[in-house]
Amino acid sequence: MCSSGGFLTKDFMSDFQSLGLTGRILTALTKAGYTAPTPIQAQSIPLVIQGRDIVGLAQTGTGKTLAFAAPILDRLSRNAGPAPVRGARVLVLAPTRELAGQIAKSFETYGAGLNLRIVMVCGGAKIGGQIRQLERGAHVLVATPGRLIDLMEQRAVSLDKVDTLILDEADQMLDLGFIHALRAIAKNVPSKRQTLFFSATMPKAVESLAATFLRNPAEVSVTPPATTAGRIEQQICFVEQAEKLSLLVEKIRDPALRSAIVFTRTKHGADGVVKRLAKADIDSVAIHGNKSQAQRQKALDAFKAGRVPILIATDIAARGIHVDGLTHVINYDLPDVPEQFVHRIGRTARAGNSGVAISFCSKDERPTLRAIEKLTGLKLAPGGMSLPDEPLRKPGKPQGNRSGNGGGRGGARSGGHQGGQSSGSQSGGGRPHRKGPPGGGANASGQQSQRSSKGAARPRRFKERADA
Repeated sequence: MCSSGGFLTKDFMSDFQSLGLTGRILTALTKAGYTAPTPIQAQSIPLVIQGRDIVGLAQTGTGKTLAFAAPILDRLSRNAGPAPVRGARVLVLAPTRELAGQIAKSFETYGAGLNLRIVMVCGGAKIGGQIRQLERGAHVLVATPGRLIDLMEQRAVSLDKVDTLILDEADQMLDLGFIHALRAIAKNVPSKRQTLFFSATMPKAVESLAATFLRNPAEVSVTPPATTAGRIEQQICFVEQAEKLSLLVEKIRDPALRSAIVFTRTKHGADGVVKRLAKADIDSVAIHGNKSQAQRQKALDAFKAGRVPILIATDIAARGIHVDGLTHVINYDLPDVPEQFVHRIGRTARAGNSGVAISFCSKDERPTLRAIEKLTGLKLAPGGMSLPDEPLRKPGKPQGNRSGNGGGRGGARSGGHQGGQSSGSQSGGGRPHRKGPPGGGANASGQQSQRSSKGAARPRRFKERADA
């Protein structure tokens, strides 16, 4: 049984020039397609320009990175100078490699034409190349805490020239056990500095950490902590654990689904879903903590380019991944930590777009569902009704490749299961991303495929190199 919720929208109009940004930054933002700031940006940018310490609270997908990157780049452009040798002027800490890469890319985009050195260092990559990068110094250094500590211990980087320290998604850094690394890093950064905290949630542990890092901070909160992003249609599906794969295949074959991130609870579970989807003739690829940085980046590149329409991921992908036009997020397993639900579904409905979040809920996950509802203030159960004692969808064999028109809403469905369709999801023609029957359809990025239309021809599956 699946149910659908409504949409929440809130528009905010202003312009970046009135916030105090200079010409070069405005030009870069215009070229990047930004026309009006989001609430978190409108409130944060003037404060950052003034040099205030900030605690910024906003749901994921609302533009926190631009909120701190644009004014920092503006300041650097006004006070141009060489990057400090083996050092940095701005240090940005992020919990995962993916988020660090996304932040570094954003700095490069917003700072186009400013001749500033943006360097990113993280685990999972060879440290030698990162040491060589740091020899020339950086205006902005984006790092994961563990790798930065490694570089500090090898005396490859000094933080004594840092005048701005930024912690993005501080709550996740604490969840990942980086508290000691953060304290060690802070001791090596000058006490006279500007410090910025940005996160979608602010539990007590992060409040305590912020109190030790910031001085008289301004608090910017545009939404209550743990609020889900607007423009997301919520769907909840009660299903037996053994039948989740069959339901996932059914959802993927929905023509409205162009691309999706599917979240599993474990690394082994992510790999298992990829293998079982392949048997149903559906392309997918997994990323999780057991894969190397090269493997994870290759998988993300294939997903973002539309070569693989389905990304299977653990919570390591719940933050820091931005994919244009991502229509769906599917919680194959509900997260153990309710706050992660907010971050997961925030991968869709970004930059003013709409999206659909579908959550599968087995009998043993119902306490987790109630915890998520309590945290977010959303009632995900159908019509506010009490949860049934037993799932309405009965167990069955996973569905393989369908004949005829390739499935979708015309295919056979299990009795008792009702599939909800997002009224806000994007629809239209294009290459089906499912394998098997030929026909026109759109891939994950909306581009036309040049693949052969012969029914017998099977599109090349994306393969990860085990030694990447």
